[in-house]
Amino acid sequence: MTRRSKDALVLGLIYLAAFFSVVLLAGIMVYVFAKGFSSISWSFLTTVTSALKGTTGIAGNIVNTLYIVALTLCIATPIGIGSAIWLNEYAGKSKLVRLIEFTTETLAGIPSIIFGLFGMVFFGTALHCGYSILTGALTLTLMILPLITRNTQEALRAVPDTYRTGAIGMGATKWHMIRTILIPSAMPGIITGVILAVGRIVGESAALLFTAGSGYLLPKPGMGLLRKIMESGGTLTIQLYLSMSKAQYDVAFGIAAVLLCIVLLINILTRLLAGKPDVSSRG
Repeated sequence: MTRRSKDALVLGLIYLAAFFSVVLLAGIMVYVFAKGFSSISWSFLTTVTSALKGTTGIAGNIVNTLYIVALTLCIATPIGIGSAIWLNEYAGKSKLVRLIEFTTETLAGIPSIIFGLFGMVFFGTALHCGYSILTGALTLTLMILPLITRNTQEALRAVPDTYRTGAIGMGATKWHMIRTILIPSAMPGIITGVILAVGRIVGESAALLFTAGSGYLLPKPGMGLLRKIMESGGTLTIQLYLSMSKAQYDVAFGIAAVLLCIVLLINILTRLLAGKPDVSSRG
């Protein structure tokens, strides 16, 4: 077999693998939407489940999910990006850095239920946060920090060194160079890490069972919106698990379809907000 034939064979296998991945993803989405579309209605999305009113809804779970996503990202994103910048641009190649990177990689492989147990004992009991959205968000922060940190590190390493030397040679300080050159250039990789983190937050259930609880009520108007973070809040994945355990399969597939829509919308919104940074226009 000639080299050209081998290249064509490998290229064909790559296209086949990509096609299989796309078809598999599309098949899962079509199946979930087909099974769950009949359960989705305006009442399903805007009310909470009530035996007295005879309603079945997930409005409270949607709000809880958005609360946990927003709160977790507000805590984890600046810490993760800041850690990556320090490790990649300031810390050098010391043994401490290698130890931190090894610890980060190990942390990423720990099962989520162990994070849940730790979060329940430390944040819930020791810090007296109880079963609350805050406890769940702090626990998820520990889970997604390695993901954001490693993705940001790889994105910073992909920026050519000529960007650094050129900016420093023109008299820019190191922090000015990082803020105006490196971070905008690495933004696509950073955003990818954040999107992956959002996917893990939205899809997490084991850790939240031990920390956030399964409350499904909507927050009260006014200051209740702030107090909500100290109350029990079951996310969509928690409610999906509970529905499956009660053999409410139509409701479970409806929740799954809503979850897919939320993940897609968050990803699209994140991409739009990130935009395409133009490094050449920055000084």
